[in-house]
Amino acid sequence: MRLGQKVVKHFTQNPKNDILAGITVSLAMIPEVVAFAFVAQIDPLVALSGAFIVGLITAIFGGRPGLISGAAGAVAVIFVSLIAEGHSKGMLFDNPVDNMGYFYLLAAVVLMGIIQIGAGVLKLGRFVRLIPHSVMMGFVNGLAIVIFMAQVRMFSHKELEISTDGLEKYNDIPMTGSELYSMLGLVGLTMLIIWLLPKLTKKIPAALTAILVTTGVVVFGGLDVSTVGSYIIEGGGEGLKGEFPTPNVELWQNLPFNFDTLKFILPYAFLAASVGLIESLMTMNLVDELTETRGNGNKECVAQGAGNILSGLFGGTGGCGMIGQTVININAGGRGRLSGVMMALTLLTFILFTAQYIEQVPIAALVGVMFMMVIETFAWSSFRIIRKIPLADAVVLVIVSAVTVIYDLAIAVFIGVIISALVFAWKNAVMIRARKRTREDGTKIYEIWGPLFFGSIQNFNAKFDVKSDPDYVEIDFVESRVSDHSAIEAIFNLVHKYEAEGKVIKLKHLSEDCKQLMYKASPKFKEVIIEDVDDPRYHLAADPESFTKPLSEYNV
Repeated sequence: MRLGQKVVKHFTQNPKNDILAGITVSLAMIPEVVAFAFVAQIDPLVALSGAFIVGLITAIFGGRPGLISGAAGAVAVIFVSLIAEGHSKGMLFDNPVDNMGYFYLLAAVVLMGIIQIGAGVLKLGRFVRLIPHSVMMGFVNGLAIVIFMAQVRMFSHKELEISTDGLEKYNDIPMTGSELYSMLGLVGLTMLIIWLLPKLTKKIPAALTAILVTTGVVVFGGLDVSTVGSYIIEGGGEGLKGEFPTPNVELWQNLPFNFDTLKFILPYAFLAASVGLIESLMTMNLVDELTETRGNGNKECVAQGAGNILSGLFGGTGGCGMIGQTVININAGGRGRLSGVMMALTLLTFILFTAQYIEQVPIAALVGVMFMMVIETFAWSSFRIIRKIPLADAVVLVIVSAVTVIYDLAIAVFIGVIISALVFAWKNAVMIRARKRTREDGTKIYEIWGPLFFGSIQNFNAKFDVKSDPDYVEIDFVESRVSDHSAIEAIFNLVHKYEAEGKVIKLKHLSEDCKQLMYKASPKFKEVIIEDVDDPRYHLAADPESFTKPLSEYNV
């Protein structure tokens, strides 16, 4: 009963705001999804179908209410080479198949989903907690810049160029003259409404109102500007009108199910799964901060995977969490699952029934919404704090932002985490200390301070003078934490050195975990280690989701 009440609460907590926010997001998603479809050289309706399926599944079953998923550019870019190579492979078959790259794409999307479900089952989603705040800020800033640059490209027209070898290529021709001024004016009008309306009333969503007003100005004013419909046609599409997604039977008829196919699609599927999960989980973290609530990373991994599997089977492309649309949703008041469901259903309605109306929406209105989202998303505080935070964190923030813009989100996050981890290890490596004193009976005491792990082993060993020490030595770990196998191995070696010199060594205040590992390695350590009621009782970090009782009841 409680589970049912919880599900209902997610969908009915604030239905008015969720519904209006979902409609707003669906309008803002269309040009971005279509633009990414052009990048990947696939039919825009394939991308829109993927956005509908992935968005619907993750909204219902995902681990973060309010998070919006769809056919994101970070994933689309990965499949560009796969589609091109797939077309070439298809022409080499005994019975050549046209558009074979599309079928390889669908298979890769299905495999991508399987990998993501595996990550959720293995509870890999919790590792997003290891991403430092400086990396998070760099990710947000970098992605805001990428989205801004994508909107700037909307101030141009696409022109088809056919090379001498018959290859088609679309070039961007910048707008000029009155058309450019009209575009700038409409973008400014949209942004002005979004900024001003909340100061007057918050009962209606500013972004949706701005889109409707700007569209009205264009339609009733008879302005000749770029619209959703003209944008799709310029890029080689036939319009927004489509059909309800159905299982793609051609996939099973044309795709060769063999090891060669798996070997071809696996690298693309794995990279897309990794990028998709990183962007989804980091977007989830951003929503957590904005709403002061907490999502479930592992559940989100499974939902993203399920959405991608269904998308691939029904002829759609892959997707993941979209930070831009998510921020628009949150700013418009969308908090529950209903906002994501409404986004998906509205998108489907546009495709099936109201394409002719949505195609009249000016691109300028949607660009204005995205510009305001960029302003909201960018961590402007990073300029204020960059001189106040540690130099290493400032460097990480800048590097992650730059790599996100220049290369790829996944690479940027990996580089940021690696740099942060190395800096952390170096700082802790030099924190190991040893206070030395001698008792009246001649026993020399080493009181160890600081973490003992692989990075601090060298400094730890340098604290001891095995040959010159007296016959009785005691090492007290009361202010130290033995953190890994390298630390335990260093203690083993130190004990052997003292014993080789014929000296007696005792170890004191080791944790229970460390003692058990030592006992298992060699029974003689039961004579070396002094048992004490004051021994520390720390353990390896565990996932809070795995606890079966309140944290206060654990004696740690």
